[in-house]
Amino acid sequence: MKTPIVAFALSILISLSARAELKWEQTTLELHPTAADKQAIGHFKYQNPGKTPVRFKSVHASCGCTTAQTQKDEVPAGGTGEITATFNIGDRTGTQVKTVTVETDDPTNTKTVLTLRTIIPQQLEISPTFVFWKQGDKPDPKTITVKVGKDFTVKHIKVTSSSPDFQAKVEEKGNGEFKIDVQPQETKNLIASTLTIQPEDSQKVFYATARITNSPTVQ
Repeated sequence: MKTPIVAFALSILISLSARAELKWEQTTLELHPTAADKQAIGHFKYQNPGKTPVRFKSVHASCGCTTAQTQKDEVPAGGTGEITATFNIGDRTGTQVKTVTVETDDPTNTKTVLTLRTIIPQQLEISPTFVFWKQGDKPDPKTITVKVGKDFTVKHIKVTSSSPDFQAKVEEKGNGEFKIDVQPQETKNLIASTLTIQPEDSQKVFYATARITNSPTVQ
Protein backbone atom coordinates (compact mmCIF):
# COMPACT_ATOMS: atom_id res chain seq x y z
CA MET A 1 0.00 0.00 0.00
CA LYS A 2 2.91 2.37 0.69
CA THR A 3 4.26 2.20 -2.85
CA PRO A 4 1.19 3.73 -4.60
CA ILE A 5 0.97 6.45 -1.93
CA VAL A 6 4.65 7.31 -2.32
CA ALA A 7 4.32 7.32 -6.09
CA PHE A 8 1.27 9.56 -5.91
CA ALA A 9 3.03 12.01 -3.60
CA LEU A 10 6.08 11.99 -5.84
CA SER A 11 3.95 12.72 -8.88
CA ILE A 12 2.42 15.73 -7.10
CA LEU A 13 5.87 17.09 -6.23
CA ILE A 14 7.07 16.63 -9.79
CA SER A 15 3.94 18.33 -11.10
CA LEU A 16 4.38 21.31 -8.77
CA SER A 17 8.07 21.64 -9.62
CA ALA A 18 7.19 21.55 -13.31
CA ARG A 19 4.76 24.44 -12.75
CA ALA A 20 7.34 26.70 -11.15
CA GLU A 21 6.10 30.19 -10.34
CA LEU A 22 6.57 33.07 -12.73
CA LYS A 23 9.92 34.66 -11.88
CA TRP A 24 10.18 38.46 -11.91
CA GLU A 25 13.42 40.30 -12.55
CA GLN A 26 12.16 43.07 -10.23
CA THR A 27 8.83 43.69 -8.55
CA THR A 28 9.70 47.28 -7.62
CA LEU A 29 10.96 49.94 -10.02
CA GLU A 30 12.02 53.53 -9.30
CA LEU A 31 11.75 56.05 -12.13
CA HIS A 32 13.16 59.58 -12.39
CA PRO A 33 11.41 61.44 -15.22
CA THR A 34 12.61 64.85 -16.36
CA ALA A 35 10.60 68.04 -15.96
CA ALA A 36 9.53 67.81 -19.61
CA ASP A 37 8.23 64.23 -19.42
CA LYS A 38 4.48 63.71 -19.45
CA GLN A 39 4.67 60.00 -18.65
CA ALA A 40 6.85 57.63 -16.67
CA ILE A 41 7.08 54.11 -18.06
CA GLY A 42 8.30 51.04 -16.19
CA HIS A 43 9.06 47.60 -17.64
CA PHE A 44 8.58 44.64 -15.29
CA LYS A 45 10.33 41.67 -16.89
CA TYR A 46 9.45 38.06 -16.13
CA GLN A 47 10.43 34.49 -17.04
CA ASN A 48 8.66 31.15 -16.82
CA PRO A 49 11.32 28.62 -15.74
CA GLY A 50 8.78 25.78 -15.51
CA LYS A 51 7.80 23.09 -17.98
CA THR A 52 4.20 24.20 -18.45
CA PRO A 53 2.70 27.53 -19.57
CA VAL A 54 1.50 30.22 -17.19
CA ARG A 55 -1.64 32.16 -18.11
CA PHE A 56 -2.52 35.69 -17.04
CA LYS A 57 -5.98 36.05 -15.55
CA SER A 58 -5.89 39.81 -14.96
CA VAL A 59 -3.52 42.78 -14.88
CA HIS A 60 -4.84 45.98 -13.33
CA ALA A 61 -3.37 49.20 -11.94
CA SER A 62 -4.20 50.82 -8.60
CA CYS A 63 -5.55 54.08 -10.05
CA GLY A 64 -6.83 55.72 -13.22
CA CYS A 65 -3.58 57.65 -13.76
CA THR A 66 -1.71 54.38 -14.39
CA THR A 67 -2.22 51.74 -17.07
CA ALA A 68 -0.64 48.29 -17.35
CA GLN A 69 -0.29 46.01 -20.35
CA THR A 70 1.15 42.55 -20.86
CA GLN A 71 2.72 41.43 -24.12
CA LYS A 72 0.85 38.12 -24.15
CA ASP A 73 -1.94 36.25 -22.38
CA GLU A 74 0.16 33.13 -21.89
CA VAL A 75 3.83 32.58 -21.13
CA PRO A 76 5.12 29.29 -22.57
CA ALA A 77 7.58 27.10 -20.70
CA GLY A 78 10.93 28.83 -20.72
CA GLY A 79 9.35 31.96 -22.13
CA THR A 80 10.04 35.56 -21.16
CA GLY A 81 8.18 38.84 -21.46
CA GLU A 82 7.31 42.02 -19.62
CA ILE A 83 4.43 44.05 -18.25
CA THR A 84 4.56 47.72 -19.15
CA ALA A 85 3.24 50.18 -16.55
CA THR A 86 2.58 53.74 -17.74
CA PHE A 87 2.05 56.51 -15.19
CA ASN A 88 0.54 59.77 -16.50
CA ILE A 89 2.31 62.53 -14.56
CA GLY A 90 -0.14 65.40 -15.11
CA ASP A 91 0.46 68.15 -12.54
CA ARG A 92 1.76 65.75 -9.88
CA THR A 93 5.10 66.39 -8.18
CA GLY A 94 7.23 64.68 -5.59
CA THR A 95 7.20 60.93 -4.93
CA GLN A 96 4.30 58.97 -6.41
CA VAL A 97 3.82 55.27 -5.63
CA LYS A 98 1.48 53.20 -7.81
CA THR A 99 0.91 49.46 -7.94
CA VAL A 100 -0.06 46.89 -10.56
CA THR A 101 -1.71 43.64 -9.43
CA VAL A 102 -1.05 40.61 -11.62
CA GLU A 103 -3.10 37.41 -11.29
CA THR A 104 -2.12 34.17 -13.02
CA ASP A 105 -3.14 30.50 -12.98
CA ASP A 106 0.18 29.60 -11.36
CA PRO A 107 -0.85 27.57 -8.27
CA THR A 108 2.30 28.50 -6.33
CA ASN A 109 1.86 32.24 -6.70
CA THR A 110 -1.49 33.34 -8.08
CA LYS A 111 -1.08 37.06 -7.28
CA THR A 112 1.90 39.42 -7.57
CA VAL A 113 1.92 43.12 -6.73
CA LEU A 114 4.30 45.25 -8.80
CA THR A 115 5.29 48.65 -7.43
CA LEU A 116 6.13 51.68 -9.55
CA ARG A 117 7.82 54.46 -7.58
CA THR A 118 8.16 57.69 -9.54
CA ILE A 119 10.22 60.65 -8.31
CA ILE A 120 8.85 63.72 -10.12
CA PRO A 121 10.98 66.88 -9.99
CA GLN A 122 9.32 69.80 -8.21
CA GLN A 123 9.33 73.19 -9.86
CA LEU A 124 9.32 75.01 -6.52
CA GLU A 125 10.43 73.82 -3.10
CA ILE A 126 8.65 75.81 -0.38
CA SER A 127 9.79 75.86 3.25
CA PRO A 128 7.93 76.16 5.49
CA THR A 129 4.46 75.81 4.00
CA PHE A 130 2.83 77.01 7.23
CA VAL A 131 3.62 80.10 9.33
CA PHE A 132 1.67 81.18 12.39
CA TRP A 133 1.39 83.72 15.19
CA LYS A 134 -0.26 83.29 18.56
CA GLN A 135 -2.94 85.71 19.65
CA GLY A 136 -1.30 88.74 21.17
CA ASP A 137 2.08 88.20 19.51
CA LYS A 138 3.79 91.11 17.83
CA PRO A 139 2.77 91.12 14.17
CA ASP A 140 6.34 90.75 12.99
CA PRO A 141 6.97 89.29 9.52
CA LYS A 142 7.84 85.65 9.09
CA THR A 143 9.78 84.24 6.19
CA ILE A 144 8.96 81.53 3.66
CA THR A 145 11.83 80.40 1.43
CA VAL A 146 11.19 79.32 -2.16
CA LYS A 147 13.83 77.45 -4.18
CA VAL A 148 13.54 76.62 -7.87
CA GLY A 149 14.11 72.96 -8.78
CA LYS A 150 17.30 72.17 -10.68
CA ASP A 151 15.41 71.16 -13.85
CA PHE A 152 13.49 74.45 -14.01
CA THR A 153 14.08 78.11 -14.73
CA VAL A 154 11.96 80.64 -12.85
CA LYS A 155 12.95 84.31 -12.80
CA HIS A 156 9.94 85.74 -10.99
CA ILE A 157 7.12 84.52 -8.78
CA LYS A 158 3.80 86.07 -7.84
CA VAL A 159 2.32 85.68 -4.36
CA THR A 160 -1.27 86.57 -3.44
CA SER A 161 -3.05 86.30 -0.10
CA SER A 162 -6.65 85.12 0.17
CA SER A 163 -7.15 87.49 3.12
CA PRO A 164 -6.39 91.24 3.24
CA ASP A 165 -5.38 90.69 6.89
CA PHE A 166 -2.04 89.29 5.69
CA GLN A 167 0.50 90.94 3.44
CA ALA A 168 3.04 88.98 1.40
CA LYS A 169 6.17 90.59 0.03
CA VAL A 170 8.52 88.82 -2.42
CA GLU A 171 12.25 89.38 -2.55
CA GLU A 172 14.42 87.82 -5.27
CA LYS A 173 17.62 86.46 -3.72
CA GLY A 174 19.17 85.17 -6.96
CA ASN A 175 20.37 81.71 -7.97
CA GLY A 176 16.80 80.47 -8.15
CA GLU A 177 15.88 81.46 -4.60
CA PHE A 178 13.14 83.78 -3.33
CA LYS A 179 12.14 85.07 0.09
CA ILE A 180 8.50 85.73 0.98
CA ASP A 181 7.90 87.90 4.05
CA VAL A 182 4.42 87.31 5.44
CA GLN A 183 2.99 89.78 7.97
CA PRO A 184 -0.42 90.06 9.64
CA GLN A 185 -1.95 93.47 10.25
CA GLU A 186 -2.73 92.45 13.83
CA THR A 187 -2.91 89.28 15.94
CA LYS A 188 -6.03 89.93 18.05
CA ASN A 189 -8.38 87.72 16.06
CA LEU A 190 -8.20 84.11 14.89
CA ILE A 191 -7.74 84.48 11.16
CA ALA A 192 -6.07 82.52 8.38
CA SER A 193 -4.97 83.04 4.82
CA THR A 194 -4.01 80.83 1.90
CA LEU A 195 -0.97 82.13 0.05
CA THR A 196 -0.97 81.31 -3.65
CA ILE A 197 2.54 81.12 -5.10
CA GLN A 198 2.80 81.05 -8.89
CA PRO A 199 5.86 81.08 -11.14
CA GLU A 200 5.86 83.69 -13.88
CA ASP A 201 4.38 82.49 -17.21
CA SER A 202 3.14 79.24 -15.65
CA GLN A 203 -0.29 77.80 -14.88
CA LYS A 204 1.15 75.77 -12.01
CA VAL A 205 0.32 77.06 -8.52
CA PHE A 206 1.70 76.24 -5.10
CA TYR A 207 0.27 77.01 -1.69
CA ALA A 208 1.29 78.01 1.82
CA THR A 209 -0.79 78.95 4.87
CA ALA A 210 -0.60 81.82 7.35
CA ARG A 211 -2.66 81.73 10.54
CA ILE A 212 -3.30 83.42 13.89
CA THR A 213 -3.78 80.66 16.48
CA ASN A 214 -5.06 80.40 20.04
CA SER A 215 -2.72 81.33 22.85
CA PRO A 216 -1.81 78.35 25.07
CA THR A 217 -3.67 78.10 28.37
CA VAL A 218 -1.58 79.21 31.37
CA GLN A 219 -1.37 76.45 33.98
